[in-house]
Amino acid sequence: MKNKDLAFWLFLAPVLLALGLVIVVPLVYGVYYSFTDWDGVNAAQFIGLENYTKLLGDKEFLNSLWFTFKFSIATVISVNIIGLGLAMLVTSYIKSKNLLRTIFFMPNLIGGLILGFIWQFVFTKVFDSIGKATGIEWMQGWLSDSSTGFWGMVILTSWQMAGYIMIIYVAYLENVPQDLLEAAEIDGANALQRFRSITFPLVAPAFTVSLFLTLSHSFKVYDQNLALTNGGPYNSTQAVSMDIVNTAFQVNQMASAQAKAIIFFVIIAAISLTQVYINKKREVEL
Repeated sequence: MKNKDLAFWLFLAPVLLALGLVIVVPLVYGVYYSFTDWDGVNAAQFIGLENYTKLLGDKEFLNSLWFTFKFSIATVISVNIIGLGLAMLVTSYIKSKNLLRTIFFMPNLIGGLILGFIWQFVFTKVFDSIGKATGIEWMQGWLSDSSTGFWGMVILTSWQMAGYIMIIYVAYLENVPQDLLEAAEIDGANALQRFRSITFPLVAPAFTVSLFLTLSHSFKVYDQNLALTNGGPYNSTQAVSMDIVNTAFQVNQMASAQAKAIIFFVIIAAISLTQVYINKKREVEL
């Protein structure tokens, strides 16, 4: 028995070592540096909670936090609705469903920076040309306006993640017993009633996973934000991740950036864990 335990820990040791060096150690150092005035070059001096108190009056950070909240809510709703819709389409009886699964999943394989540049071309060239040709003003200068720039970010992220979330819903939809659906149909239940009373409760665990993934991804978005809008115009579409990077590497306020990152980490952890708890509890009730 002891030999088995030793073998288990020996196999696990490289993973634990990598996890500690990449995650735990930087987190501990980050927490420490958030209480200092470190600028990345000079020796750090302990200043207590000064970095955290300054953030209460940092309008740029608060604006980026509010933008990230709005963006995450819009993205979570759109990605899960589109992903579930695509999943129901490719689990239906259409002949080309396997091909469609591949097509819908492909955007997730493209890097965020490349996606940002692709959609930047679409918004600045294609949309602008259509807007000028048809006289539709809101299609012109799509990324030069904060409201349309916001929806540009939502469209890009939804297009990228919907196929990935689709796969999760597909895995659960294919396990829904067809005899239950057929029995409900024989009893006179329409498609909406069958989905609400049978399909939806059985795929509830998929919502827990999908909401967690979309929430964490939306809050941490950076490369798409950088490539598509670069935070413009006037930092009105700047997410928190970009604000943290800019604080650290543009103005060399490493300690302040680390304080922002710690607060951001706590917010993401609190929201994600609360969401998982609520959804898990709802699964039991269903």
